[in-house]
Order: sequence, then structure tokens, then C-alpha cells
Amino acid sequence: MKQDLCALLRGNSYPGRGILLGRSADNKFAVIAYFIMGRSENSRNRVFEETEDGIRTRAFDESRMTDPSLIIYHPVRRVEGGLTIVTNGDQTDTIRDALAQGHCYRHALHTRTFEPDGPNWTPRISGVVKPDGNYNLSILKSLDGDESCCCRYFFEYDAPAAGMGHFISTYQGDGSPLPSFAGEPVAVDLSAPDAPSLEKALWESLNEDNKVSLFVEYIDLEHGNLHTVIHNKHS
Repeated sequence: MKQDLCALLRGNSYPGRGILLGRSADNKFAVIAYFIMGRSENSRNRVFEETEDGIRTRAFDESRMTDPSLIIYHPVRRVEGGLTIVTNGDQTDTIRDALAQGHCYRHALHTRTFEPDGPNWTPRISGVVKPDGNYNLSILKSLDGDESCCCRYFFEYDAPAAGMGHFISTYQGDGSPLPSFAGEPVAVDLSAPDAPSLEKALWESLNEDNKVSLFVEYIDLEHGNLHTVIHNKHS
């Protein structure tokens, strides 16, 4: 059963970083959304910036950046073959490199684990969108906070239904330590007709204090045209 993603976000002050993949209601577009949030000054001091193959994070104020590890990376890269990779960390590049060598995204992610930021052990969440609109999602996380065990989950969606997406985030919500996302990606309604409409709805639903940046893209499945919106809290 599809849920209302905006309602879920309004009821969660800190899902952390989130990926939404799906198909538009008119069945003409593959849909991607990725957002980042932050509680520390270092995490909040970021913006999304377009690159020739996607986006990267960068410090809004370089003088205030204290530790770039885990927060400066390329969340989105478009690669040869019409694939789009979206992740919450530098595993974007791990997947890109594996694909270039003829391997699959699973092969790439079996070389990685969750982030080394104990006691949170933030999950690595990843997605791959194919030219036909089919998509994959993955999460690598600790076993209930046990750093000695990495649990790897892969979810693959062939012929996704129009007007439906799947959402995964790093955390279930705020806490200390932060509780990792649990269960399968959440099936959500995707009725927004275009990228600006979805961006507006998602941005308004994210916690005002903690939201940092949002990327939304609609990919025309027939022609491959990209319709992209980026919203940074700092501009």
C-alpha cells in the first residue's frame, strides 16, 4: 500500500539522508529525489552543486568546514549506458568504477560497509536507475548497532508502477545513537507532475531546522531529457 511521503517526512524530524526512486503518474518519467539533513554546524554547512555528470556536495562556507570526511562526495553521477547512480556517500564512485569494469552495483557494494561513525554506524544507502526506468535500491547497515556485522540488503524493481516510488533513508528518526532505517523501502505515492512540484512538496515537508539540500530529477524515458531542480538552504 502506497504511503504519503510528505506526511512521513513531516512526522520525522531527522530521517538523515534520503533517496526516492520511482515512476511518474503519467508513466513518462523516471523520478529521483535525494536530500541531506544535518544536526551539527559542519553537516549543515553544505550545498549541492551541479557537475558535468550529476551533483556534488561542497562547503557553503569553506572557513567553517572542520571535517570533510563522510559529508563531501558526489551523491549523483550519470554514467555510460544511461545509468544514474545516487547514494549518500563516496560509494557513488565505487559503483561507477565497478560498472566501468563490467561489474554490477552489487559487486561494488560488497566491497563497502556502513560508515565508520560509531556509535551511529550510519547506513550506506544507494540507488541505480536504468534507462528503461527500472531501478535498484540498497542499504548496508550494522546489525542493531553491532559494528562487527554488516547487513547487506538489495531491492530491485522491474517495470515499476506509474505513480509509485520507493523511499529509503539512513535513520528511522532522531536519537542517540541514531537508529538505522529498518525494513524494506517504503512504497509511496508519486503524483507530482514534474520536478518543481515534487521539489516544493518535499522541501516544505522536511524539518525546517535540519534540512540542508534537496535534488529532484525527472528523466524523460522516451528521449532521455533531464528536468532537474536543486534547492539549497544556503544560497
